Amino acid sequence: MSLFQTVTVLMALTALGGYVNHRLLHLPPTIGLMAIALLSSLVLVVLGATGVVEVQRYTRFVPSINFSDLVFHGFLAFLLFAGALHVDLGDLYKVKWTVIILSTLGTIISTFVIGALFWCAAYLLGNELRFIFALLFGALISPTDPIAVLGIIKKAGAPKALETRITGESLFNDGVGAVIFLTILDIATGQSEPSVLSVSWFFVRQTLGGIALGWLLGWVAFRLLRKIDDYQVEILLSIALCMGSYELADVVHMSGPIAAVVAGLFLGNRGWNLAMSEQTQEYLGKFWQMIDEILNSLLFLLIGLEIAAINETAKYVVLGIVGIACVLIGRAVSTLIPIKIMSFIVPFPKGTITLLTWGGLRGAISIALALLLPAGQERQLILTSTYMVVIFSIFVQGLTFGPLLRRIVPPAQDG
Repeated sequence: MSLFQTVTVLMALTALGGYVNHRLLHLPPTIGLMAIALLSSLVLVVLGATGVVEVQRYTRFVPSINFSDLVFHGFLAFLLFAGALHVDLGDLYKVKWTVIILSTLGTIISTFVIGALFWCAAYLLGNELRFIFALLFGALISPTDPIAVLGIIKKAGAPKALETRITGESLFNDGVGAVIFLTILDIATGQSEPSVLSVSWFFVRQTLGGIALGWLLGWVAFRLLRKIDDYQVEILLSIALCMGSYELADVVHMSGPIAAVVAGLFLGNRGWNLAMSEQTQEYLGKFWQMIDEILNSLLFLLIGLEIAAINETAKYVVLGIVGIACVLIGRAVSTLIPIKIMSFIVPFPKGTITLLTWGGLRGAISIALALLLPAGQERQLILTSTYMVVIFSIFVQGLTFGPLLRRIVPPAQDG
């Protein structure tokens, strides 16, 4: 199947799924599409097992999609840029230390807590898993997925400070989590020698380099935008900034996700206020909102297809269920420690830790990272557990976050 045919099939399925969800299910678009994909795949598997239909074409179609490459060298740049474009730097600055500490220290704590718990669980359940691979699971599952978080948090009606904390953390910790994952993966596969100096330099180059590059390119785009007033050219410049910041960072071995986020923040604040007319703001805002919604829908359909196509699931189901508990405990610990430390300086509203824990959704980034693992039994074990955590995260946490929020923060207290 050619690239155009593949995209055509995915777009047709996305449009049909969106229509069915809008008319019948009335779920949030991302959750509804993922549910339809899972249910459709399950029906196909049952029909194939009974001999009613031939499912070989379907089973060939899903593995033909390079999910990791599609996420990391396609969707992620646009989705992160679009998400950052609508974040107010003034609001983000008010919670800057929470976002910085949760997305760095919190991600590191989560990686080791989840890794240790998952390794113990695998051992007790009789599954062979090296500790370093357990840490890889901790690293890939620790980032809260901005693609899953942004839409659900906004629709839940969270207080502005909480929304900014969760959104800001999710925009930055995926880049940090990817850096941690790739560092551990290099050690696990013997591609690099573990040393404090080399790991520290890799981490600093990726994170600080990504921030500096994104800010520099955002400033260049801002200077160009100030000299013109043509919304078509300005939209093209925003696309170039999005793609260019991400890919250039990747080429020079810096964090593409972080560069795209910082470039989006720069353009969405300084560029938005000082370099764009009202007409450009309207067109550019609608353009990136449309890009965000289309790619979100496509991505969650793909997640549903990827999960449904997994093999050898039954063997690791119990460990996957225990893995969900490990992830929730790791998330709770990784928010509890930083929040308790910061609470001596900055007061936090009641229920912040609970809401940050339950609002830390996992999605496409975790699956994409898991698919980068080398082939073998450990990869299949981690993939199964990752898929199960993502399903639980999107369907259970995603659908119950709103009611939990309203219970902890009554509407009268919001604002």
